[in-house]
Amino acid sequence: MRLILVYNADAGLFNALTDTAHKLLSPQTYDCRLCALTYGAFSMRTAWKDFLDDLGLPLAFYHRDEFERGTGRSDVDLPAVLIEDEGTLSVLVPAAEIDACDDLDDLMAAVEAALRERRAPS
Repeated sequence: MRLILVYNADAGLFNALTDTAHKLLSPQTYDCRLCALTYGAFSMRTAWKDFLDDLGLPLAFYHRDEFERGTGRSDVDLPAVLIEDEGTLSVLVPAAEIDACDDLDDLMAAVEAALRERRAPS
């Protein structure tokens, strides 16, 4: 089982610089709530990194263009937290739920709840 985090932003230095400026200057119009919650101006927030490390799952991080190129999928609303299990890729925390998070604590709670639900016996 692997956790996959897909940002609603494209890869590359120019895009990273533009996104950073956008997050700082006009955060209310920034398109990637996952990035806004989990990254400061230049690096991943320590609380998020520690949270992900504590999950004990392999992780993969993708930008929108990398994800679409790598998986051939453009049908997932982004940003999203997905789970890959035995070759099957499914949405764990959808864009609407990420967008509704007020802060990083809300996002971490959403990921934990979705993992608990997934792991619960049927």
